[in-house]
Amino acid sequence: METGQPQASIAKNIFEGVIQFLPDWLEIPLLCLLALIIVLGWVQSIRGKIARRRAARTAQPVGAPQPVAASQGDQGRGADYLGPYAPAQPQAPQPPRQEPQGADFLGAYAPQQRRDGDSG
Repeated sequence: METGQPQASIAKNIFEGVIQFLPDWLEIPLLCLLALIIVLGWVQSIRGKIARRRAARTAQPVGAPQPVAASQGDQGRGADYLGPYAPAQPQAPQPPRQEPQGADFLGAYAPQQRRDGDSG
C-alpha cells in the first residue's frame, strides 16, 4: 500500500491518460475549451435558476416571454410596485350593525327563553 500519495479516481486517471497522448500545441487549447464549457454550463444553470424564481414569483411558465410594461404614471416600479401582493384598497365605510356584540351576546349558545304558560 502506498502511503505517500492519495489514490486518484478512475475518471481522473483516464483524463490524464488521454491528455498525455495529445501534443503540447493541442493540449493547452483543449484544456481551455474544457474550462470554457464548464464555466458556460455553470452560467446557464444560474440563469435557469433565476428564470425559475421569476416565473414562480409572477406565476408564469418558465420560458414564457416576460411582458414589457408600458410606462404609466400610476404604476410603480421596483420596490414600490407590489402587484398582486399589494394591500386591498379600502372600501366605503359600512353603517354600524345594531346586533348585540361582545361578552353579553351568546348567539346560538344563549339559554332558551321560557314562555309564559310554562311552569317550572
